[in-house]
Amino acid sequence: MPVTNDIMRTWRRPRMVIRDLLEQGRREDRAIVYLMVSCFLIFVAQWPRLRRIAEGYEVSPWPAEINFEGMMTYTFFTAVIVLPLLMYGIAALSHVVAKIIGGKGSWYGARLALFWTLLATSPLFLLYGLVRGLIGAGSQAVLVGGIGGVVFLFIWIQSLREAESRP
Repeated sequence: MPVTNDIMRTWRRPRMVIRDLLEQGRREDRAIVYLMVSCFLIFVAQWPRLRRIAEGYEVSPWPAEINFEGMMTYTFFTAVIVLPLLMYGIAALSHVVAKIIGGKGSWYGARLALFWTLLATSPLFLLYGLVRGLIGAGSQAVLVGGIGGVVFLFIWIQSLREAESRP
């Protein structure tokens, strides 16, 4: 089944989708592709905001000598190199916490739950990037970001619950 269909199914039944993915066997290659595509999409979602900052429509958190290309370079490094490492750490921590409260899943299941959730919620990252780029920082961005955060947590918790309920 195409990944896009699974993403749409995840929004309705996250536990069923993660169950289907886990039943396909341990596929580290697939899990890392989910993670890397998600991180790249998070990077792409930053482009409108960075362009807005570069054009002077928003106060820059960057040093004055850094231009748009410099911002893109640092953002790429952070999103595609650092963020995946951070996600591995968060997945490991979530598995340890799940074990403490009675989970019986695997390290792979915890990774897959987090990485798949990142990919499944990537449309929200892209929407948030558009809002930040077109409207700027404000109540609209806070609302879209808040909704995205709640949806991400809901899908991740449901996916992790399913992954940790299977030995």
